[in-house]
Amino acid sequence: MLMQYLQKLLFTGLLLAFGTFIHAQSSQTMSLADCIQFAQENHPDIKTALLQVKDADWRIKENFATGLPQISAGVSYSGFLQRGGLPSGALSFGGDGGNIDQNAAYYQTLEDRLGGSDGVDALGQFLGAAFASDPDSKIFFNPVHSVSGNVSVNQLIFNNSYLIAKRAARYYRQYVDNQLISARQTVRNTVTNAYLPALLISENLSILDKNIGNLEKLFSDTKAINKAGFAEQLDVDRLELSLSNLRSERGSLARQREIVVNALKFNMGMPVGNDIVISDNVDVLLAAAGDVDLISPANFMTRPEYLLLLKGRELSAVQVDLYRKPWLPTVAGFVQWQPSYQGGFGAKDSPAFKDWYYISSAVAGVSVNIPIWDGGGTKAKKERAIITAQTVDIQKQMLENAISLELDAARKQYLNAQERVANQVKNLALAQRIYDTTQTKYKAGVGSSFEVTQSESGLYTAQQGLLQARYDLLTARVAIKKAIGE
Repeated sequence: MLMQYLQKLLFTGLLLAFGTFIHAQSSQTMSLADCIQFAQENHPDIKTALLQVKDADWRIKENFATGLPQISAGVSYSGFLQRGGLPSGALSFGGDGGNIDQNAAYYQTLEDRLGGSDGVDALGQFLGAAFASDPDSKIFFNPVHSVSGNVSVNQLIFNNSYLIAKRAARYYRQYVDNQLISARQTVRNTVTNAYLPALLISENLSILDKNIGNLEKLFSDTKAINKAGFAEQLDVDRLELSLSNLRSERGSLARQREIVVNALKFNMGMPVGNDIVISDNVDVLLAAAGDVDLISPANFMTRPEYLLLLKGRELSAVQVDLYRKPWLPTVAGFVQWQPSYQGGFGAKDSPAFKDWYYISSAVAGVSVNIPIWDGGGTKAKKERAIITAQTVDIQKQMLENAISLELDAARKQYLNAQERVANQVKNLALAQRIYDTTQTKYKAGVGSSFEVTQSESGLYTAQQGLLQARYDLLTARVAIKKAIGE
């Protein structure tokens, strides 16, 4: 019994250790760069863009295959349920149609001219037998059974639509490449915008924890002084109220951080159930962002969405070219071979032609198709393609204006944030000096707890103000880099 109990205890301990290990493994400490890298590999938009790139590659192969030889083969069987025929006496190969001897002699002359063949010999045997047996019997010239096959090769020699389709497929491949680049940049910006609020709340929580720790120590000291009779209960109550408010605010911020972090995981393409820990801080990201360009004009060619629009314009131009020369011909060549087996040519109740006979044919040729008039449909398609291209030109101008406006606004926000950071640094230094003075006065017994709580609240407000200003400075730097296309 003791051994079984020890085994169960050991097994339980292993399970607990394994669970702790799994939990530790599932929790990931991630910087902004880590989050962006994860999103680049797992975000659905990027996976979709990669699939579109593969689809474009196969579209190029599909269009190219249209100009290669097209080979096909088939087989068919047919059987007549009822056949039309002529009386054998009605056939005349020369001379009097009713003279069997003359018909047979004419057929023999025909056979000699043709050099003889299995089919001709068999037909002669059948006609001779039919004429000899019963001049009134029916002659059938279509088989009862026919099995035929065909092998055909078709080759497109010239077609303007095919040439333009090949060019359009190459442009489309470049278009989806730009789509992928645009998707990667969009995901990077989205993850950055989701990461920064989570970082702001995390640093705010750190400030709150520090202030709560200081206030808890002051509250504990004040209670001890109150018990010794050197402080009023009002001082204790004020500090307790202030401490309760800070703890309540911290709880609210902690729940808000969970919401923001879940939004970050969603934008990364990560399951919401995964546990991640934010590892960066505002100072590190500000240093990583480096200096920003506040002078140079916007370079539209660095923006993936602008390049995407340009490729769309090229595709529109290709569409116009497709309908610009509708009179160009389509030239194609073909080769076809048709082997067949046929049987059952004989007259009713005649044993002749019960065997199967092999008959084959082959044909080759070239076809030229020249469009002349389609009722104006091609002209309408060309005009619609021109309108589409003109619409893209308007969108291009709007995008250029939007990018310039975005860059200008981001630079102004950056200058404002710089000014606020400088002011908040001064405010924080002043609030810290006030807080230290009130603490010294309170400990010396010449200050009140009200002054302490007020100075503590002012210090916390100044800390939050500086954190928010630095956050605004960071977001403005990110916005400038986005507008420039970095």
